[in-house]
Amino acid sequence: MKITKRAVFTLSLSGFAPLVLADEASQAFIPLTVKTSSAQDEAKGFIEDSSVTGSTRNWFAKEKGKRGLTWGINKGNGVTERTGSRDTWVQGTIVNYTSGFTQGTVGLSTEVAAYNTVALEQGKGRVAGGGNRTLTDHNGEAVDQWTKAGLANLKARVSNTVLTAGRQSMNTPVLAFIGNRALPSSFEGVSLHSAEFDNLDFDLGTFSRVSPRTEQSLSKFRTEYGNGTTTDQVNIFGLNYQPLKSLTTSLYASNVKDVWNQYYFGASHELGDASVLGLTTGFNYYKTKDAGSSKMGAIDNDTYSLSLTATHKAHSLTLAFQEVRGDEYFDYLHETNAIFLANSLFSDYNGPNEKSFQVGYGLDMAGYGVPGLKFSVYTARGWGIDGTHYKGGGYDGIQAQDGESHYEYGFGTSYAVQSGPLKASTVRATYSAHRASANQVDGSLNELRVVTTIPFQIL
Repeated sequence: MKITKRAVFTLSLSGFAPLVLADEASQAFIPLTVKTSSAQDEAKGFIEDSSVTGSTRNWFAKEKGKRGLTWGINKGNGVTERTGSRDTWVQGTIVNYTSGFTQGTVGLSTEVAAYNTVALEQGKGRVAGGGNRTLTDHNGEAVDQWTKAGLANLKARVSNTVLTAGRQSMNTPVLAFIGNRALPSSFEGVSLHSAEFDNLDFDLGTFSRVSPRTEQSLSKFRTEYGNGTTTDQVNIFGLNYQPLKSLTTSLYASNVKDVWNQYYFGASHELGDASVLGLTTGFNYYKTKDAGSSKMGAIDNDTYSLSLTATHKAHSLTLAFQEVRGDEYFDYLHETNAIFLANSLFSDYNGPNEKSFQVGYGLDMAGYGVPGLKFSVYTARGWGIDGTHYKGGGYDGIQAQDGESHYEYGFGTSYAVQSGPLKASTVRATYSAHRASANQVDGSLNELRVVTTIPFQIL
C-alpha cells in the first residue's frame, strides 16, 4: 500500500512538469572557485566600523488545555494546584554592541549583547510555573525583570575565515539558536567559520554550555526529550555547498559527549518560475547513534522529511511527509532549534516510528499591492507512534506509546513595516490547536500568540 501511494503521488507531480518547466530556473553548474576578495582586506577599524543596535519584542501567549491537560501552580508547603490555562506576557529587549575588525592580516573584533526581560504578566496563578516562557523563582512567582549577557565574544579574522571565542549565536542543523520567545538562546564555546570559496563554506566548533531563553545562568547541554542527562561538551563540523544555481546542500555532524553522534544531510532545489509556477523541493535526513559511554542508552534512529512547495505569484502550497525510523524519539539538544525537518511545527512529529503529513497554504499580499502583509494556514497529522519495542535507557516511559496519533491545525498573519522610523518592525498573530491521543507526549491544547518585534539602531 505504501509503494502504491507513493507511486501515485509521483505520477501526479509529473503531470505538472510541462507547466513548471515553462520558465525553468537555471540548473547551471557552479564551479568551485576561491574568492578573489577578502573581507579582512576591507576592514575599516575597531572603532570606525562599530555599531550599537538592538530590538525589543513584546511576546504574548494564552494557552488553554484540552482533554485534561493542566499546569501546576505552587501554592507553598508542598501543595500544587492544577489549572487548565497559562498566560505569558513579557517584553524582551536586546542591546548589541559590535565592533569593527582591526586592520592588518589578522583582524580582531568583539561583540557584546545585553538581554533584558520584563514580566508584564506576573500573576502566579496565570503564569503557572512559567515553563520556558516566564522566569519564575522557587515559589513559582514571576521574576519581574532580569538581565544577562546574551552574547560576549572575541573574534579573529584572516581573509574570509573567522574564529569566535565566548558566548555566541550559531545556526546549523546540529546546533542552532532558538528564537521563538522574547529572547533567543546562545552558546558558550569556540567556533570557526570559513568562507574562502564562492559556493562552499565550513563550520567547526566546540561548546560547553547553553544560555537558555528564559534563564539568567548558563546550563549544561541536555537532550530535549530524554531523562535529563547532561553533557559538558558538544562538538560540531559541517559544510554548505551550492553545486548548481538552483541547488543548495548541507552536510553536518555533531558529537554530544557520551550521548550520541548525529549526522545530517539536507538539500533544497528550485525549479520553474514563481510568476508562472515554481517548485521548491526540500529534503532533510538525520542519523543519530549512541556514542561514548551511552548515557542515554542505545540509540539508533533515522529520520527524514521531504517537502514540496508550489508557488504561483502570491500563492504557495506546501506538502510535506516525515518519518522516524527508530524505537526512540528523534531527539535534539534542549534550548536549540537543531531540528531542520519539514514537520517541526507546534509539535515536532518525532515520536518513535512516527509518520506525519502536512498541508500548508501561504498568501503574500505584496502581489495584491500590500507589501509586508502575509497570511498562512496549515494542518498536520502524525500516526503510527510505537515505542513498545524500546529496550530502556534515556527514554523510559516511551514504551506506553502504542499506536498513538495526533493532529494540529493553525493559521496566522504577519505584517512587516516597509518604511519610516518603524521600518522592519513586525507584528505576527497565530492561533494553533493540537489534539493528541492518551499517551502522545505533546497533549491537547489551544494557543493564541501575538508577537511584536521592533528593531532599533543607537549608533
